[in-house]
Formats: sequence, structure tokens, C-alpha cells
Amino acid sequence: MIKHIVMWNVRGDTPEQRLSAAHTVKRAFESLNGRVPGLGKIEVGIDISRISYACDVVLYSEFRDLESLRAYGDHPEHMRARDEVGDLRITRHQVDYFPGS
Repeated sequence: MIKHIVMWNVRGDTPEQRLSAAHTVKRAFESLNGRVPGLGKIEVGIDISRISYACDVVLYSEFRDLESLRAYGDHPEHMRARDEVGDLRITRHQVDYFPGS
């Protein structure tokens, strides 16, 4: 198994706009559940801390293996979700790792 974690900050001039954008990202990526081969688990959370250095949205996912994660990058459903959120995401951080490594 490989774990894939992505964190984003989203666009918005007001807290309400940023929260709306965060919900759009959450819905788009949660829609991938059961649609991508090798994707075992996906969870998307919206930050509640509101501290200045926190990201707005986090995606936690588990893939069967590295090959599945790589295939996910180009999978049509993943591309659809990425297109759906478009330029709502303004920064992105990612970590992929094998548990126990």
C-alpha cells in the first residue's frame, strides 16, 4: 500500500468564498470513491483551525501500489475532478509514502 496526501489552499477574498471553494474541492475529489482502480480509500477534510499557516483542504488516500497511484494521475475521473476545481486551488503540497518507511 502507498499513502497519498495532498493539501491545498483555495482562492477566495472572504472566508465564505474560501469555504465555498473548499467544499467544491471536497465534493469533486470525494466523487472519485469507487471509480479509480487501485484507489482503496479516499477522505477529504476542510480545515477547522483557521490558523494562518494551515492549509484549507486535505486529501488522504490509499492506493494498492505505486503503479496504481501513477495510473491515478492520468485517470479520466481524476482529470475530471481536477478540471472541476480548476483554478480554485492556489497552492498545493503533496506527500506520497509507504507506511513504515
